[in-house]
Amino acid sequence: MSFKSIVRELREMKDGIGNISRRRGVEGRNWRNRTRSHIAPDVAPFEPSEEGQWANLPPELLWDIIRRVEESETTWPARTVVLFCACVCKSWREITKEIVKTPEECGRLTFPISLKQPGPREAPVHCFIKRSRDNSVYLLYIGLTPSGDESDKLLLAARRIRRATSTDFVISLVAYDFSRASNTYLGKLRSNFLGTKFTLYDSQPPNDASIQESSQHNRRFRAKQVSPTVPACNYSIANISYELNILRSRGPRRMLCAMHSIPFSSIQEGGTAPTPTSFPQSFGEKTSPSVSDVKETANDVGPRESLVLKNKAPRWHEQLQCWCLNFKGRVTVASVKNFQLVAAVDPSHNIPADEQEKVIIQFGKIGKDIFTMDYRYPLSAFQAFAICLSSFDTKPACE
Repeated sequence: MSFKSIVRELREMKDGIGNISRRRGVEGRNWRNRTRSHIAPDVAPFEPSEEGQWANLPPELLWDIIRRVEESETTWPARTVVLFCACVCKSWREITKEIVKTPEECGRLTFPISLKQPGPREAPVHCFIKRSRDNSVYLLYIGLTPSGDESDKLLLAARRIRRATSTDFVISLVAYDFSRASNTYLGKLRSNFLGTKFTLYDSQPPNDASIQESSQHNRRFRAKQVSPTVPACNYSIANISYELNILRSRGPRRMLCAMHSIPFSSIQEGGTAPTPTSFPQSFGEKTSPSVSDVKETANDVGPRESLVLKNKAPRWHEQLQCWCLNFKGRVTVASVKNFQLVAAVDPSHNIPADEQEKVIIQFGKIGKDIFTMDYRYPLSAFQAFAICLSSFDTKPACE
């Protein structure tokens, strides 16, 4: 059943309930006029909710309506109606947040926090990136290929900023505001002078207290803050490095991604990756855990091994005379930027061979300025997008 039909039935039901309540209201007023002298003076009269008439629906009915909407609208742009339900009022928003599952569970992206949650374990999330050479902006959309009517759903945007000794990719939720003082700012990717090493910074503190303590040294602003509502730190959550190719040997780029915020146990049986549930309510609030929370986390987690990703080794094609990878039709143009990443597994980890060959993220070219990006658990869209951005930077020492 479509969302429009559900709303139509809901309105008819609401009109019926309204007629009954109006009839009961008239009877109630007559009763109050007859018994006014018997009513206690300290009883406050009933006041309707200030959130509107839609907030007064029975919780069971509201739960069923939003559940049916969430199940029927599975892809964009139809999935926007799920967001519309969450915007009606507070009660609708709370129930919608309870019904909508994480991308790991349902494979769908809904709320902005979904972009920082791990992707599905089975089928990857298909996205594509548009590059604008004029303003050095990179736009991440969800979908298999770009549509002709420009109705694609924008997930993330990044702008490249060249500096004297490094290059920054500022990542935002919108394509028109890349200010680090904005609420849409999510993080940044910074390279070294040669473009061979990158550090990914997140505007949110990681769940692991030990990582959080070691990554707070990079302040976004000086001691005198621009605004009290701006977060004071960037948190280092990953490092990306490209192997030098000084001798110009033949072959694709070789890269390693150390994901400090993701434990290696996440790809093992029964393992889980950190899954944030919401953004900080206010950037001015203290987001760092208390001392007791840090101790408890340290005792529970202890020293852990971070997940490391490496590029999947390609094979040499004799007829084409080039290195090839099986992108399953998602990449159509040969480019040095194309890559597939798998987990770097030590023999002592006892990981099955099929799990070792499972591609966690792949990136490739399909047009002049169009690239595909497919990612899966335990990476999030934000982390996968940052890894792909590192491939766009100039690397004369690696090619």
